[in-house]
Amino acid sequence: MSAPHTIDESFLALPLSALTESALTRAVDLGCEHADIRVERIRTQSISLRDARPEAFADVEDLGLAVRVVHEGTWGFAAGVVLTAAEAVRLAEEAVAVARVSAAMNTDRVELAPEPVHEGSWVSAYEIDPFEVPDAEKSALLIELSEQLMAADGVEHVQSACMAVKEQKYYADTAGTRTRQQRVRIHPEFTALTVDRATGQFESMRTLAPPVGRGWEYLTGTGWDWPRELSELPELLREKTKAPSVEAGRYDLVVDPTNLFLTIHESVGHATELDRALGYEAAYAGTSFATVDKLGTLQYGSPLMNVTGDRTAPHGLSTVAWDDEGVAGQQWDIVKDGVLVGYQVDRNMARLRGLPRSNGCAFADSSRHVPVQRMANVSLQPAPDGPSTEEIIAGVEHGIYVVGDKSWSIDMQRYNFQFTGQRFYRIEGGRLAGQLRDVAYQATTTDFWGSMKVVGGPQTYVLGGAFNCGKAQPGQVAPVSHGCPSALFENVSILNTVQEAGR
Repeated sequence: MSAPHTIDESFLALPLSALTESALTRAVDLGCEHADIRVERIRTQSISLRDARPEAFADVEDLGLAVRVVHEGTWGFAAGVVLTAAEAVRLAEEAVAVARVSAAMNTDRVELAPEPVHEGSWVSAYEIDPFEVPDAEKSALLIELSEQLMAADGVEHVQSACMAVKEQKYYADTAGTRTRQQRVRIHPEFTALTVDRATGQFESMRTLAPPVGRGWEYLTGTGWDWPRELSELPELLREKTKAPSVEAGRYDLVVDPTNLFLTIHESVGHATELDRALGYEAAYAGTSFATVDKLGTLQYGSPLMNVTGDRTAPHGLSTVAWDDEGVAGQQWDIVKDGVLVGYQVDRNMARLRGLPRSNGCAFADSSRHVPVQRMANVSLQPAPDGPSTEEIIAGVEHGIYVVGDKSWSIDMQRYNFQFTGQRFYRIEGGRLAGQLRDVAYQATTTDFWGSMKVVGGPQTYVLGGAFNCGKAQPGQVAPVSHGCPSALFENVSILNTVQEAGR
């Protein structure tokens, strides 16, 4: 393990203090109740290969500053890319002007829940900064791993990609908070494709390794066994091409964490964003069935269901020390013993609901965008003495085991859904009995989580996630992780996707 990293000197050398003084002083002079400034530098690198040959390479940097104010109870916001004191003053004035124009349409006075003043720096947990590794070395490793897949019998094509992000963020507000953060995340992915030359049919399968808040070490030995997964993938793909189509019906379903994380994201993560539950977020992916009148009474799932929101999880994609409103990272209960007990909130939403404090869920994906309420690392907790995945399967007489995520669909209330996966296995007499094809599982949110009868132990827990959770207008994307164990759900509706498509 290398020594902890520090924030790059090149970022700290920016005129952060001068920008802060200029913007916040001008905002106060103009009568703002609150003002904050963010300076962000985000570097994103993407490498993609096709059949072990370079296909595309991109390395971009986004640097800018933003000023946000509350003026006479109304939000104002302005952003720019010139990092000078004069520009900071201009942005403060523009933000106030925006607030004055917006005041005529404002029906809810903006008030922010209180937060202690914070001062400090934080760097996420990673060992090797991917941007300090020569590009040629990174490409060479991706080529090597792709060639390993290409050499296997039956693999016709291989698509490989790796995205790395370094996000540096400075935040200051009129209350006195001053924070500096740097976090690194990475997402490697390999997809193998096979083609039946006689029929023209094809099948694909990709790696299960999730995106994580780690560095280049994730591809060279820490956090995932890439050689093992890549060596197993071709045979799994061959087996899938020969697998029979599923017979639609009801089955006991064992869901691997590599699939269950996405079900959590869609049916729990988005549904428990307070702005959706209150109807403030509706245009992008809808509102939520989990409305505030049900807090403390809604039986979200079985008594085995315990879900937390967490901005502190090691290597989590949504992990920060402070959010984009200066709120310290926290962990809290969302579902406890199957009952809805909490939401994800920012400072304004917390005040609207009379909560004493935000739980730190404000995020903007660049300096050009205003912070909005975004998802924390929302995770299903394992049973402390729970069984292994193999033990869960051993207890199933007739069922299906699903591994890896693929496609999904959910309604605008986060209630009716359908999910597929990378691999499905038939379970007979407590044993895996070969793969199945054309499988999807379908349920309502409360029926599905209510049918959870076994929760795996900590040894089955995996932190999955995605780089590209979408929300807001103009649209923003946010990285977020979801940890979960393996779990058993009884009597779940299973569809045959080919039959459904033909109807």
